[in-house]
Amino acid sequence: MKEYDVIVIGGGPAGLAAAISAHKNGARTLLIEREERLGGILKQCIHDGFGIIRFGERLTGPEYAKRFVREFHALKIDSLIQTFVTDIRKDEGGFTVTTVSSRGLGKYRCRALVLATGCRERTPRQVSIHGTRPAGVFTAGTAQHFVNLLGQMPTKKCVILGSGDIGLIMARRLTLEGAEVVGVYEARPEPSGLMRNIMQCLEDYDIPLHLSHTVTRVFGRDRLEGVEVAAVDENMQPLAGTEERIDCDALILSVGLIPENEVAEKLGVTIDPRTRGPLCDENLMTDVAGVFSCGNSLHVSDLVDYVTESGELAGHAAAAYSRGEERGEESKDVRKEGHKAAAQQPELKAAADEHDLYFRTDKKKMICITCPNSCLLTVAEEGGNIIVSGNRCPRGRDFAIAELTHPMRTISSTVRTTYKAVPVLPVRVSQPIPKEKIFAVMAEINKVLVDHPVRAGEILIPHVLGLDADVIAASEILKDTDPEGEWEHEQ
Repeated sequence: MKEYDVIVIGGGPAGLAAAISAHKNGARTLLIEREERLGGILKQCIHDGFGIIRFGERLTGPEYAKRFVREFHALKIDSLIQTFVTDIRKDEGGFTVTTVSSRGLGKYRCRALVLATGCRERTPRQVSIHGTRPAGVFTAGTAQHFVNLLGQMPTKKCVILGSGDIGLIMARRLTLEGAEVVGVYEARPEPSGLMRNIMQCLEDYDIPLHLSHTVTRVFGRDRLEGVEVAAVDENMQPLAGTEERIDCDALILSVGLIPENEVAEKLGVTIDPRTRGPLCDENLMTDVAGVFSCGNSLHVSDLVDYVTESGELAGHAAAAYSRGEERGEESKDVRKEGHKAAAQQPELKAAADEHDLYFRTDKKKMICITCPNSCLLTVAEEGGNIIVSGNRCPRGRDFAIAELTHPMRTISSTVRTTYKAVPVLPVRVSQPIPKEKIFAVMAEINKVLVDHPVRAGEILIPHVLGLDADVIAASEILKDTDPEGEWEHEQ
């Protein structure tokens, strides 16, 4: 039985950050991941906007994850992939972790345990939609997996229930790929996603957002044929007489995330009923000594930057605990910091409601989309000069002026490949392009077929449509595949 100081369960952004932090703080560390590749959910999040706080750059999900994966492998930290944890036992000396994989059963010992197991999406049954169970009802994450990893379109015409960020982002993604998104329906009187996503994912593409509305019924036996939507009252109960049928072939749910804590519960960890994550101290240790929690299994965060920050704190504290120290060198409550963006939302949503910014008509008011702050900007012209107020950084002024004169956007997508195991490869534009060129650039992207190894950052379309922007790879294929479709990422 191999022994470690710290074992991290989960190879997403929180788990990678925790393992790297524990290793750098002197702990012999093992990371266990059930998927075949590290990176967690970020592998399918091909949109940009990650890393603004952490790196000061707008990265796609694969690019953000890659930075941690590369550091993880460079440090030669032990890892097990395609490995499931089936049991954990605690005794006076620490923990015994039992795993199962294609290699058989395994047992590993450690003094400290970091749970970075992420979260899962709420299902159709958890939101009590009436009807049968036809094909065509997807969670937003499942739809994202189909489009961004498998290269398959799950819909031609869909309705999205819930205004969570992934639902908003998928509204844009499906539209870019040619699907018709009839509308986004939200039972609450305000959207739950970031304001910047309301603006750049819905307004940019004329996708309506219906607040205080929900889906009450699905139609169809084998496949979805339509849904019934209705207005709701202040208690979110459907109002009789407001029902409307919408014909569609898919219903996509973006109705919230639940921290994944089955392992924690088996260890006897107390779960906070508000966050559905473990109750932790300032070092993210649970009430079971030696068990730490971080990332979205601790609480659902708006930004991955906060997820990795909590992973680093948990890894540092776990390493200290494994040496017999109760606490690390410093303490801070990441749970509060993880809700920074969320805490700003009520103010922004109220401002958006006041100025009718969901589908604005007043061009003198706008939401800045350059970062999660989503500043409410006021633009005026005085003496031939454009005056911008409300911005918290210089980028807000630049955005406002560009938005009035020549709106620019970044887009991310995928290109087809000849490789069976990796049918699509994430790509993005190297810099913003004119807003009116989005669909023309998408048409050029859809012409690309990759049939050779590609490095992340490699230019696939130089100066697309004669613009200053290139279309570059946001992930990689490192060698030609054999007829069986095998392939590899950097290890």
